Amino acid sequence: MLTSGCGTRPDERAAPATDRPTGTLPAAPALPPATLPDLSHMTDSVRDQILELDRAVAEKTGNLDIQPAERSAAYGEMANLLMAARCFEAAERYYLHAQALAPAEIRWPYYLGHLYRTTGELRKSAESFERALALKGDDGTILLRLGEAYLAEGRPERAEPSFAKALSLQPGSVAAQFGLGRVSLARQDFATAASHLREALRLDPRAAGVHYPLAMAYRAMGDRAQAESHLRQWRQVEIPVADPLMRELDDLLQSPAAYESRGVRALDSGNWAAAAEHFKKGIELAPKSPSLRHRLGTAMFMMGDAAGALGQFDEALRLSPKFALAHYSVGVLMETSGRPTEAIARFTAAVSHEPSYIEARLRLAGALGRSGRLNDALSQYEEIIRIDPRVADARYGQAVTLVRLQRYQDALDHLSDDMKTFDQPSFALALARVLAAAPDDRVRDGRRAMAVMQALTPEQRGLDSGETMAMMFAEVGQFEEAVAWQRGAVEQAQRAGRHDVARRLAETLRLYERRQPCRTPWGADEMLP
Repeated sequence: MLTSGCGTRPDERAAPATDRPTGTLPAAPALPPATLPDLSHMTDSVRDQILELDRAVAEKTGNLDIQPAERSAAYGEMANLLMAARCFEAAERYYLHAQALAPAEIRWPYYLGHLYRTTGELRKSAESFERALALKGDDGTILLRLGEAYLAEGRPERAEPSFAKALSLQPGSVAAQFGLGRVSLARQDFATAASHLREALRLDPRAAGVHYPLAMAYRAMGDRAQAESHLRQWRQVEIPVADPLMRELDDLLQSPAAYESRGVRALDSGNWAAAAEHFKKGIELAPKSPSLRHRLGTAMFMMGDAAGALGQFDEALRLSPKFALAHYSVGVLMETSGRPTEAIARFTAAVSHEPSYIEARLRLAGALGRSGRLNDALSQYEEIIRIDPRVADARYGQAVTLVRLQRYQDALDHLSDDMKTFDQPSFALALARVLAAAPDDRVRDGRRAMAVMQALTPEQRGLDSGETMAMMFAEVGQFEEAVAWQRGAVEQAQRAGRHDVARRLAETLRLYERRQPCRTPWGADEMLP
């Protein structure tokens, strides 16, 4: 739902709705008049949309010969549009009239529950969701919303049965596990809280909002390492709930921002064509919007139309020359089309206009490294770490760039620290490679490399760890094992069609067959940061 600056309109500016005999309707005699808000601050498209619907609503609600259910639907339709436009006070009035005329219709109390939650009227929100649940007691979405309302009120004992029933209806519900975890946290049952929250992350590892309460549970149990690990992974994002009624509401407005919002949802779901159509509709209403141009370019790129995407990105930059996102996107296009110098220039422009743009700095560092500008790449990784020490990719890129600069001891020190800080096997795998194959005799330690690899599960080692295992066995003199692991890596590369990689691996295999260890942690063909 999108901001459009609603306010209460003075009585003398009331829409025709004020002349309707709503005050005399027997279904809602005590309700305040359902009148429109001040529309003067809205975009033209949204204002016209509301006024057009208002005329249709007036015809139905002012005619007592029309059935109450139909008049209720008219009030509800206007309420939905006003709520989508974030005109909550006016939307509430229309919803109340709709609910009074059709008390068995589930939509009106459900939408009121969301409205009151947004305006901070938590008791009213819970009461409205309770009313909706009374009409449809087996609806998992309503149960989840009611549980959230109870938690927001500070009533975990009321929230628990709602979340538990929702989970019984939807066994794979991340939101239900998340809710039960926070209920247990409020009760100081930290072990149960951690169990529910871990399950939520198992169901959806991308649910970054789960990490904070899970960190609190671990902290309360005295597990500081796990608490810090989850705090680093936390992002303030909502846990998604499948909510068809709210989706209908979100799709009502005909404004540039509304079309952009719908397009972003389509992008997130991988529906590139639908996203492009939404962005095009937004551009029809706001042709000078650099954001919409950039979004459309992104959708076109995902559809395989690189030329069309570049055209949209260039237009976005014509409209807004300092638009960092557009510079970044052009840089990605240049990089993927084999034009590294132009890519570096674009990424540099992106970070000059937005210095804290982490993703652009990561791309810039990678492009600089692949172009042989290793010290410049290292400087970018160090700047990212200064901005946000939690960025694991920057830590990894820094370590591997140090290896490429032949600063093996520095790389070893960083990887040893990072392996303890970040719960990611890539750091352990990189550390094992440095220990097994660094040309510096002072750094190399095959036994320690073996200990690092043995501490990883097969899943953590991954399918591509065969080369690392071979390096490790060769360094400790177990060349038969090294040959077996390296042959497996060669065969895997051949099956994947990575023939250049297979040739390099075969060269190293011949070293092991001659009982010689490897002294190259990474090959030149490998995608280094």
